[in-house]
Amino acid sequence: MTDTNACPDVNREARLGRIAFRAWRRGFREADLVLGPFSEQVGPTLDDAELDVFEAMLMEDDDHALYAWIIQTVPTPERYDGSVMTKIRAFMAEHVSAAVAEGAG
Repeated sequence: MTDTNACPDVNREARLGRIAFRAWRRGFREADLVLGPFSEQVGPTLDDAELDVFEAMLMEDDDHALYAWIIQTVPTPERYDGSVMTKIRAFMAEHVSAAVAEGAG
């Protein structure tokens, strides 16, 4: 039997893989297009506490509410209104402007 604590990088990669899978399969396309790329591009830079918050956010059932928090059309619950949400919003602003510059939308 392998000691999973002996390979923290392997555990982190597995965790990031699970997070990316969940981020890309929200069921609401707009959320997928923000959270999927965010999980792949920014996810590896998040510390463990931020990953905990991001995972909890991804466990939320209401995709429309989650997206509304991101785009700030409804107040973000306090538990999610921190560094991860700030990073998601900044990523979205950059990601959307890059996609528009390339001719999307």
